[in-house]
Amino acid sequence: MSNSTIHATEARTDEPTAGSAPVLELTDVSKSYGAERVIEDLSLTVTEGEILTLLGPSGCGKTTTLRLIAGLERPNGGRIALNGAAVSGPGRFVEPEDRGIGVVFQEFALFPHLTAAENVAFGLEAWNADDREERVEELLDLVGLEAQGDSYPDELSGGQQQRVALARSLAPEPEVLLLDEPFSNLDVDLRVKMREEVRRILKETGVTAISVTHDQEEAMSISDRVAVMNDGRIEQVGNPEQVFQQPESRFVAGFLGHASFLPGYVHGGEVTTGLGPVPRDQINGLAGTYDRTRIDVLVRPDDIRAIPVDGEADGRVVSRRYLGPTVLYEVHLDDDTAVQCMHNHDESLPLDTTVRIELDADHELAWFPTDQRPLDDE
Repeated sequence: MSNSTIHATEARTDEPTAGSAPVLELTDVSKSYGAERVIEDLSLTVTEGEILTLLGPSGCGKTTTLRLIAGLERPNGGRIALNGAAVSGPGRFVEPEDRGIGVVFQEFALFPHLTAAENVAFGLEAWNADDREERVEELLDLVGLEAQGDSYPDELSGGQQQRVALARSLAPEPEVLLLDEPFSNLDVDLRVKMREEVRRILKETGVTAISVTHDQEEAMSISDRVAVMNDGRIEQVGNPEQVFQQPESRFVAGFLGHASFLPGYVHGGEVTTGLGPVPRDQINGLAGTYDRTRIDVLVRPDDIRAIPVDGEADGRVVSRRYLGPTVLYEVHLDDDTAVQCMHNHDESLPLDTTVRIELDADHELAWFPTDQRPLDDE
């Protein structure tokens, strides 16, 4: 049994929305550059009107996956289909311009010599003049730039340029819209605002969208579902709450935020940990076959609190990271386990403070098996 897999009894929510038609399907897609395998047997379905984000560290294959979908790269194996029709596969390859896919690049790539309206109209050469003008006006109004149609890119802010790029990609009414790190060139405050704005625009148009990012907060805030990638594979697909609260691998647990793993011993109706017993029914999907077994319980910084004490303690504070409204503390427990806890900025715990740790989680906790075999009865 792999120690990178969570064992849960509740139904998975990594499937597309029930009743929604699949728009994009990747089946066993692989991509290599020489001897280097970048994507391996990747399968994914995206449904109509869904916003799905490919999330993962640099080099995990997420941008390559986007390029394969767009037709900018050819897969070495597998099949890619749009609305049921293959666009990449054995003996079949549809050129990028014939796929009906729009792309928003992180650099925006606006034409500097064209106005905002002319940039939006660029892909509509085949439309008649009246329809083209109406479509441009509709999109500039949608993205809140109806007054900036005659402005050139260098006269627009970064956020306005991004809206023009988005409007230009939406203009030809694509089947699927791809967004490659769309917020990476914006400052922090504008990035947060534009996430909300882009999600609103995508939902109003009903376009199916796939975004790529390494930013966990961005993925959580904009997506209907998140596909977490690592080393060319998808480790987990699910809604933001599921992948954060019930990660299916240690990688997903650690990549989606601060993660501490409490060694625990399953016995009867509870799991004994260095923070005291945890009710067995609070551990998600812990089957009876794991009785008298050692496991690791996932806790997040907001699941636990450190309380300074003068007497008997669970551990001591070894690091402190000030984050503005909150402070992240690391505590070393007496059993050598390290845990992290989050406190308000006005709750100060000096280094070397001895503390008692309280588990304050009001939700089910994820868990992972250790490498140890079940213990013999004592």
